Parts: sequence; C-alpha cells; structure tokens
Amino acid sequence: MEVCDTELWPGAPYPLGAHYDGQGTNFSVMSEIADSVELCLFDTAGVEKRITLPEVTGAVWHGYLPGIRPGQLYGYRVQGPFEAVRGRRCNASKLLLDPYARAIEG
Repeated sequence: MEVCDTELWPGAPYPLGAHYDGQGTNFSVMSEIADSVELCLFDTAGVEKRITLPEVTGAVWHGYLPGIRPGQLYGYRVQGPFEAVRGRRCNASKLLLDPYARAIEG
C-alpha cells in the first residue's frame, strides 16, 4: 500500500479508531494529556510519513485523509508530558498502536 500525499482534513472525533467511508479514512484517538498527536503512515518499503492531526474535540485528536483505504499501515506518536510516577508517558520516539484497531500486522 502506498502512502497518500493528499492534504489532511479535520475529520470527525467519533467513532474512535480508523474508519473508511468509501472515499478515505477518518483517524481519531483519545488522549487527555497530549500536546500533539502525529499520524504515522507507512509505505510498502516501511518508510514512515508523519502527519500532525489538526483537530482536537474534547480529548479526541482527529483527521481525515481522502484516498486512504483499508490495509494502510499506521500508528501514532504522541508529544506531551513524561511523568512516569503520575502515569503520564508521552514519548514521541515510540510508535504507538491504535488502541481501537481492528487488526494488527507485524
């Protein structure tokens, strides 16, 4: 699957996860402590493209990518506080799985 170069649209906060509507995919993930969330898309060679999710509704970060279809490999990187003793572990160097994913590869 090739990574799409289309512009990211605001999208919708719900439903959570990645949802294809026949034209593109809406991505949404919840984080109450994030300063920013990057959607990471991977092409067939494993090359990563990072796109900052543009919208936050409540604690839900979201964006819509036209042309992205089921099978696209993706994850998230979250910028924010790292305070392990308080349970806050944002670390943008770590690729995170989508907690709402319906399939995982690799």
